[in-house]
Amino acid sequence: MDQCGDLLTLLELYLKLKSKAESYPEIVEYTKLIGGKTSCPNKLRIYFVNRSFLDVWLTLDSDYSYHWESTLQNGKIHRWDNAPDHPQVDTFPKHFHEGTNENVKESYLSDNPEHALAEILEFIKDKLKD
Repeated sequence: MDQCGDLLTLLELYLKLKSKAESYPEIVEYTKLIGGKTSCPNKLRIYFVNRSFLDVWLTLDSDYSYHWESTLQNGKIHRWDNAPDHPQVDTFPKHFHEGTNENVKESYLSDNPEHALAEILEFIKDKLKD
């Protein structure tokens, strides 16, 4: 195993998620694998029609962060992650930053990355309607 871990597994996962995101053409403008090397991207970035974006960061150890950056559009961020930094949340280590970094709530996001991304894209789709 090299510094990127199992390159094929992580790359394949990002490519599956990229395809999943592209199946939402009503909200997704385009997608891009970014960071690291071409053979081992650090994350998937999904750009939306309102010019906000979602960064999807995953590890083979099941760590994740789905960060929707919309500060330029409405001053908000939304992030689902499992960093062990909010033990007060009942779903620890899973939690959700709703609107700001400080507003931390429980998260029931699926542990399956494909299902989790679908849940998040539906959330964003609903928010973009508002």
